[in-house]
Amino acid sequence: MSKLGRRVASAAEAALAQRRYVTAIDVLTGLGWLRARQVDLWRQGRAAALEELAAVDGARMTDAVAALREWAAERGLVPSETPYVSASRDRAPLRFLAGGDSAGDEDAFRVHWISPDMSEARRRQLAERQAKAPDLVAVEAERPWECAGCRGTGPYLIMEDGEPHCLTCADLDHLVLLPAGNAALSRRAKKESGLAAVVVRFNARRKRYERRGVLVEEAALARAEEQCLADEEVRLRRRERDRERRADEDLRFQARMAEEIVRMFPGCPPERAGEIARHAAQRGSGRVGRTAAAKVLDANAVTLAVVASVRHLDTDYDRLLMAGVPRAEARDRIRDGVERVLTAWRAPAGGRTG
Repeated sequence: MSKLGRRVASAAEAALAQRRYVTAIDVLTGLGWLRARQVDLWRQGRAAALEELAAVDGARMTDAVAALREWAAERGLVPSETPYVSASRDRAPLRFLAGGDSAGDEDAFRVHWISPDMSEARRRQLAERQAKAPDLVAVEAERPWECAGCRGTGPYLIMEDGEPHCLTCADLDHLVLLPAGNAALSRRAKKESGLAAVVVRFNARRKRYERRGVLVEEAALARAEEQCLADEEVRLRRRERDRERRADEDLRFQARMAEEIVRMFPGCPPERAGEIARHAAQRGSGRVGRTAAAKVLDANAVTLAVVASVRHLDTDYDRLLMAGVPRAEARDRIRDGVERVLTAWRAPAGGRTG
């Protein structure tokens, strides 16, 4: 297997273990060629092709998808071609490659590879969900922008025909914003509303788009509020049970991650391994421990969590940042120190020298 083939297999294995199916997007992000924000921009219809946002060209992306197809065939995975439609006003088909499609390469990116162990009923549910058009997305603007229709502006933009439009030009200005925070109310209001759009804003610290609320019809919101008041007590009890279940799941996962850290780095003190796992896997943190790869204890993801801990606690990295040293330069200065700690931790506990 080529070097690219091995990297593709590692990314695909992580996705398959997490969801029991693998997509080209899983592989391209797993390889580090795309970031979540770039995929979001593409899904919003703000790029003509995914290739425009990737760190590699279309030929390299095609090679990775070919390696994915070869790996999936060896594993006996079941192919399922899936439509990709933008979350823009015109629901335009999404393109992966910027060039032509004479060889049918574009279609290869749309194939999802499904575990043969998945039940037929679950496959039907998955196919129905993936075939469903995505929610319309209105983006809370990060910087000044101009509507392609009226040349005005506004707090939100929505894509149409590849260009940003204000809510008025997109015929969405009669909707009201329901802020995020009440999942049941948001779900019901969106269901009741004949027209709705999810509002997102880019979080620069977490480097991802986050949901800010949903634009719905005012009458639909009123009906949803009445429904929520009628069964509030039942939902409170359900939320408490869900909270306890998630807390238990988190503790078990953190324990497994700590065990994997000690296995990979036998010289790492067990209490330190536990601290690393708790920090990296904290729910809602967006840290490496919450990624799909980490959840299946991928060796690279676990190593990244250990490196991050060593960088902050065992070197002068934080002091250098506080002194104004650029991040890339600070990392370069402490690289040898990080490697010394990792080398010591890779040795058996009894043979630790520092």
